[in-house]
Amino acid sequence: MDDILLEVQDLSLHIGTRDGAVRAADGLSFKIRRGRVLGVVGESGSGKSFTAKGLMRIEQPARIKGGTMTFWGENGPVRLDQIDPASAEMRAVRWGQIAMIFQEPMTSLGPMHTIGAQIAEAVMLHEKVGKAEAMKRAVEVLASVGMPRAEEAARQYPHQLSGGMRQRAMIAMALSCHPKLLIADEPTTALDVTTEAQILELLEAKQKALGMAILFISHNLAVIAQIADDVVVMYLGKIVEQADVKTLFANPRHPYTRALLRSMPSVDHDPEGRLATIDGAVPDPLARPKGCPFHPR
Repeated sequence: MDDILLEVQDLSLHIGTRDGAVRAADGLSFKIRRGRVLGVVGESGSGKSFTAKGLMRIEQPARIKGGTMTFWGENGPVRLDQIDPASAEMRAVRWGQIAMIFQEPMTSLGPMHTIGAQIAEAVMLHEKVGKAEAMKRAVEVLASVGMPRAEEAARQYPHQLSGGMRQRAMIAMALSCHPKLLIADEPTTALDVTTEAQILELLEAKQKALGMAILFISHNLAVIAQIADDVVVMYLGKIVEQADVKTLFANPRHPYTRALLRSMPSVDHDPEGRLATIDGAVPDPLARPKGCPFHPR
């Protein structure tokens, strides 16, 4: 148990609608180990982002309906599922010990405040330092993630930065308080392949330098193969397979995992042929098929 940082047991997150409850997460169980990267893959609508937000206790509009989330923080084990999301205790964990890189930095960064001010606010909240020291830390952390002209960037607003620079700013904010766990929710989705490679190299370097664990969410199996140590495959709110990354790619057990791997582009693929696809679509979450939710496809 010494190497376990976060353990999730039978977690269920439900979203209430006029037509009934949507199970965004349905009985999830997994572990995140210290200093390792857990990749989470699956199509859009599989519940990846809701699960990540549940760990941060910003799960609205979903609600926790069952299960446990135990985080081994600085002061021993903490049951995240039992803490009031708005409490000082949860705010101390959120961003101080568990930080998150959101999917789209343009909508996650505040448009009315400079990059430096937003990072400094997080530092002042968790480190109890003055504004001048917090701004100095903001510039330092921006420089540490490869932000060009970090001091100038700290004075700029999000709309003045490129997509890659905004993502670096988001990573800098997440790392500003040296978290034990970093949740990265598809952090390279909106980036070109060159910038994507730079961001992945940056995350790997920071993970090794700080010894933190990463929960890396992606629909891109090639990215997961590069960065992850262990992999969880989700479909319609359920975990259908989990294994270490080498086992998953060498010997996938579930038909959904095999279908995802077949759909990956390959250098050996016939340039005149068509890429493999997965027939059908993700079922309506309010009309789940019986048994394995993937079987109709």
